[in-house]
Amino acid sequence: MADSGKFAPLQFEQFDDATKIARARTFYQWMQQRRSVRDFSTAPIPREVIEQAVLTAGSAPSGANMQPWHFCVVESAAVKQEIRMAAEAEEREFYERRASEEWLDALAPLGTDAHKPFLETAPYLIVIFLKKFSEGAAGEQRKNYYTSESVGIATGMLLAALHNAGVATLTHTPSPMKFLNQILGRPSDERPYMIVVAGLPAEGAQVPAIGKKPLREIAEFI
Repeated sequence: MADSGKFAPLQFEQFDDATKIARARTFYQWMQQRRSVRDFSTAPIPREVIEQAVLTAGSAPSGANMQPWHFCVVESAAVKQEIRMAAEAEEREFYERRASEEWLDALAPLGTDAHKPFLETAPYLIVIFLKKFSEGAAGEQRKNYYTSESVGIATGMLLAALHNAGVATLTHTPSPMKFLNQILGRPSDERPYMIVVAGLPAEGAQVPAIGKKPLREIAEFI
């Protein structure tokens, strides 16, 4: 956390209006190509790419700058297999017992089921934990603020950073996810927030033919 009461000059690069518009359009067009991939190659990704993406996520704004997140980057084949087995057990319960018909109907166009081979195939799983508490300078427990909002922003920045580096991603949220605390040795007061699967698409990978809502349906200018 930043030291209380200390400030530094803002470093901010300004652009003319035409450049602003061009950069905004280019970024949108690039991010529009990001898709959730479920068929991953086993091809390796340089670890530094993942490290830099996690650092980008860690630069996200957070309530009182408490930075209430922890990123477990899993590349061990044995640990990935353990996560897949536990996740698929929860997913079978979801698809066979817990999910409502309405929920299953909403998922149907995506073609998802309880089978999650990508949890083993992709070179990296980035497991994001939400921390309700942090440790102060004297070792005392301190409450974190706006944790869901903060971790959500950081996760979005992680996805953008990975896509910017040419890495395909998938967000995976088996429910419940407390098995991740045990497998990864995280404290019980941390909440598993999301698994981000990261790697390269398998040859011939396909994605659902879906679209995104236009600006007029998602925003209004008042």
